[in-house]
Amino acid sequence: MKKLDVITIGRSSVDLYGAQVGGRLEDMGSFQKYIGGSPTNIAAGTARLGLKSALITRVGDEHMGRFIREELAREGVDVRGVKTDPARLTALVLLGIRDESQFPLIFYRENCADMALCEDDIDPAFIAEARAVVATGTHLSHARTEAAVMKALHLARASGAQTALDIDYRPNLWGLAGHGDGESRFIESAAVTAKLQSTLHLFDLIVGTEEEFHIAGGTTDTIGALRAVRAVSAATLVCKRGPMGAVAFTGAIPDTLDEGQSGPGFPIEVFNVLGAGDGFMSGLIKGWLDGEAWPVALKYANACGAFAVSRHGCTPAYPSWEELQFFLARGVVQPALRKDKALEQVHWATNRHKDLSTMRVFAFDHRMQLEAMEGATTAKIGAFKKLCLKAALQVSAGRQGYGILCDSRLGREALYAAAGTGLWIGRPVEWPGSRPLTLEPELGPDFGGLQEWPLEHVCKVLCFYHPDDTPEMKADQEATVVRLFHACRRNRLEMLLEVIPSKVASVNDDTSAAIIQRFYDLGVYPDWWKLEPFATDAAYAKACDAITRNDPHVRGVVVLGLDAPAEQLAASFALAAKHPLVKGFAVGRTIFGDAARGWMAGALSDDQAVAMMVERYTGLCGVWDAARGGVK
Repeated sequence: MKKLDVITIGRSSVDLYGAQVGGRLEDMGSFQKYIGGSPTNIAAGTARLGLKSALITRVGDEHMGRFIREELAREGVDVRGVKTDPARLTALVLLGIRDESQFPLIFYRENCADMALCEDDIDPAFIAEARAVVATGTHLSHARTEAAVMKALHLARASGAQTALDIDYRPNLWGLAGHGDGESRFIESAAVTAKLQSTLHLFDLIVGTEEEFHIAGGTTDTIGALRAVRAVSAATLVCKRGPMGAVAFTGAIPDTLDEGQSGPGFPIEVFNVLGAGDGFMSGLIKGWLDGEAWPVALKYANACGAFAVSRHGCTPAYPSWEELQFFLARGVVQPALRKDKALEQVHWATNRHKDLSTMRVFAFDHRMQLEAMEGATTAKIGAFKKLCLKAALQVSAGRQGYGILCDSRLGREALYAAAGTGLWIGRPVEWPGSRPLTLEPELGPDFGGLQEWPLEHVCKVLCFYHPDDTPEMKADQEATVVRLFHACRRNRLEMLLEVIPSKVASVNDDTSAAIIQRFYDLGVYPDWWKLEPFATDAAYAKACDAITRNDPHVRGVVVLGLDAPAEQLAASFALAAKHPLVKGFAVGRTIFGDAARGWMAGALSDDQAVAMMVERYTGLCGVWDAARGGVK
C-alpha cells in the first residue's frame, strides 16, 4: 500500500486576488491572499477531496514561501517535496475579476523559486510512495525544470505509478506574451507544440481545454488536434469544453466531441473562471484514482469546476468531499453557488483548518473584573495579561489543544505576542457587561474593524440572552449578533457565541437549547458555542442535540467557569465530558483571580504570579483530561 495517492509537480505562487469585482486591475483597492499555481491548487484540491496528496516545488526563504508551506500543511498536503530556495523569491500573481470573461492578471515570476526546480529536487524514494504523479505544462518550458519533471515521470512509471498531464498552457509563461497579457490563453507556437509532443507518450491521462489541445496537437481544429495527440500517446484524453462540460476519449478519436464519454454539467452562474481548471482536475483525479467510470469522474470534475467559477479565489473555492457529496445529492438550488446559504455553510464548515478536538482555554479576556481590582490601572492590567500569556505558553509547551481568550483594548500586547505560538486565540468584541449587547468601539459602527484582524483570531461575543426577554430586548440583541456573524464570515473569521441566560433569569434544562435553536433560526451558525456549566445531564443532551441537529459540522462547545472553585469545576467537567460535542473549557478567574489580586496589590512578583497560574491551569487541564478519558 503506497503512502500517497498523488504527487503534483511544478508552479507554486501566492495569488493576490483583487477584492473589488467589476473594475480594472488598476483600480483595485485591496487584495485577498491565497496559495496559487496549478500544481499547488491541485494538491490542495485533491486533499480536500480526501486524497493523500503531496507537492514538489520550490518556494523562497521568506514570508510568502512560509505562507505557502504552512497553508498547504493546513490543507493536509504533504510538504516534504516543497524545497526552500534561499536565492530566489516566491512567485506572485496579481489577479482581478473584471467580468465573467475578463480576468486581468500579472505574473511576477522573474527568476522565481519554482522555476529553479531541478533534478536534484526529485527524490526517488518520495516518488515511489505515490500512486500517481501529475505534471503541468509550464515546467516543460525551461530545460532545468523540464529535466526535473522528466526524472519524476520516469521514476513514477518505473515504480508502477500512473501519470497525468494538465497542459495548463499560459503563453505568457512560455515567453510568448508580454507582461500585460497574463490572461492570454492561446498563441500558436510550433516550438511549444514540439516540446509538448516530445513528452506526451509518458502520460496515462492528458487533460486540457480545446485551446490547450490545439497547442499540444499543432492545429486549431479540435478533432485534428486530439488525433495528433493520439498519434503520439495512448493516454486517456479529457477535453474541457467550458459550460458544455468535458469529454473523455480512451481510444480512437471520433468525428465529433459529442461522441466522447461525458458526465453531467451544472447550470451555474459564471463569476470567476480563474482556477476552474485546477478545480476540475482535482475532481477528475479523485474519480480516476478511486477507479470510477469516466462519466462519474467527469461528474466530480464538472462539479468541482462549477464551485471554482462561482467563488472568489482558486483553492479557497474548491469543495471538501462532504460538500461535493451534499451538492451532488441535492443539486443546484441557486445558480450563484456563493449565494447558496446551505451550500456555503457546508463549504465553510468542512474546509476549516486545524484539529481542535480538545480545547483547554485560559480565558483572560476579562476587563471589567480586572479594572475593579485594588491597585489596577490600564498599564498594570496590560502587563498582567502578558504574564497570563507566559503562563499559558508554559503549560501548553508547544502542544496542540491549548488556547487563550484575550482582548485587544487592555491586553493588546499579549494578544499580539500570541501570534504564531500555536495557541488557539479567541478575541472578545462585546462591551463588558452590556445588555442589550453593545460592542467594543474598535469595531466601528459598520464592524469594519474586523478587517484588521489576523485570520487566526476567533471572534468571541458574549450575549446575556434569555427566552423570557422582552421582544424589544430580543430584537436588539439578535440584530447585533446576526450582523456580527455575517461580518465575521465576510472577513473569513471564525465566531464563538457565548450565552449566559442564568445571569438574566432562572433557567431549566430547556433554556440554553431554546436559545441555541433561536439563533440557528436567525441564520447564525457559530463555529463554537461557549455555554455555562449545566447542573444536569439532560441540559447538556438537549443543548448538544440542538446544535448538531442544525449544524453537524460545528467545531464544538467549550464550558465556561463563572469564577467557580476548582472542586466545583471538576464536578462540572465530569458531567460535560460525557458529551463528545463538548471539546473542553474556557476558564479565567479560577486560574488568574488570586494571582491578579496579589500581583495588583504588590504582594506577588511576576514569577510568583506566573507560577500560581501555571499550577492552577495545569491542574484544570488534568481534571478535564481525566474526565474526558472515558469518552472516545
